[in-house]
Amino acid sequence: MIGYVTIGTNDLDRARGFYDAVMAALGGKRTMAFERMQFYGGVGNAMLAINTPYDGEPATVGNGSMFGIPAASKPDVDKAHAAALAAGGKDEGAPGQRMDGFYGAYFRDLDGNKLCVFNTGR
Repeated sequence: MIGYVTIGTNDLDRARGFYDAVMAALGGKRTMAFERMQFYGGVGNAMLAINTPYDGEPATVGNGSMFGIPAASKPDVDKAHAAALAAGGKDEGAPGQRMDGFYGAYFRDLDGNKLCVFNTGR
């Protein structure tokens, strides 16, 4: 089970604005915050964190890395994808049925990290 995942950014304030919009579309909110890190989620659930790298080097995108964020419904997937694009994200795949039981949408954040918001109908 995953407790949290971190996504690197080169501009924490700008990334907060992006993730505030995307997480709000999914019913999420800011939780813990530190000088170089912002968490989203809730107590007892897996969390998503954005952070500037500890070593002070630029944040870079992982080749083949993608972060999946569950949504409660297909309309929530649609809302999160729209929020990501409205906040400056890049479309990587419009919302739609990808396979039986998997409805997803893909986008990149402002630093180029790839994310998928999905619903499995459960």
